Amino acid sequence: MNFIKRNIPNAITCGNLFCGCLAIVFALKGNLVLSAYLLGLAAVLDFFDGFAARLLKVASPIGKDLDSLADMVTFGVVPGLMMYQLIKMSIGFTADVHINSLGGNLELMTYHEEAYHFYLPFVAFIIPIFSAIRLAKFNNDTRQSDQFIGLPTPANAIFISSLVLLNTNFIYHVYDDFQFALSFKHVGSIQDVSSFFGNWLFHPGILIVIVILFSFLLVAELPLFSLKFKQFGWSGNEIRYLFLISCIALLIAFNYAGISLSILFYILLSFVWNIMKKRSV
Repeated sequence: MNFIKRNIPNAITCGNLFCGCLAIVFALKGNLVLSAYLLGLAAVLDFFDGFAARLLKVASPIGKDLDSLADMVTFGVVPGLMMYQLIKMSIGFTADVHINSLGGNLELMTYHEEAYHFYLPFVAFIIPIFSAIRLAKFNNDTRQSDQFIGLPTPANAIFISSLVLLNTNFIYHVYDDFQFALSFKHVGSIQDVSSFFGNWLFHPGILIVIVILFSFLLVAELPLFSLKFKQFGWSGNEIRYLFLISCIALLIAFNYAGISLSILFYILLSFVWNIMKKRSV
């Protein structure tokens, strides 16, 4: 019985890793939407493995190392691969878009990648590299027991996966390394914020800036509050409850864009939280 109890958190962590492996498979096949959903499920499991370890009081060095190894795959490799696919799709393509004036639909078009853009998407793999550095620092930094120094890898991965969900105006499939088919849904006007952000973000320059900026945030000396609840009372958890309530409000108001905005709000709220802490000392 004790053996089962000790390994419940590890089993949850393995579930996180399994979701990461599946997300890689679907990202390689071009189904980034399903890959993003799997990453979201993995993030939920990542939260509950630590929660279960604290609840059952079975935390162990092996569990800590297993968690980091699983996070490296799910929140390091997967977002890097997703961003690689996004950048690859967004650059060097040419197509004539024909509008069907009767049906108002855009025809299925094939985009061909230009040869001189072949290497640019590999910039995305900066994300796994900096994620590895971030996880190594976390495992050896005693300052990060009650807070984070640098953006956590799950938060970074969730932000990147949300970029996929923001592109709600198209569904894409990868046929081979150099050909893509985009099936556009006709949108007479911008009907929601998610569509607006999705169209604006789907540009190689913007995506590459996001890669560089968020890779820097992973290893930056930026204190961020932890979402780990040691107890569920209001006292001592004010910042956490404020963040969770704000996330719900952002998701309701902005749909998928609320995911990206929640991560940005997390960084901003942590910055304000640090200023208030310094003033109270």
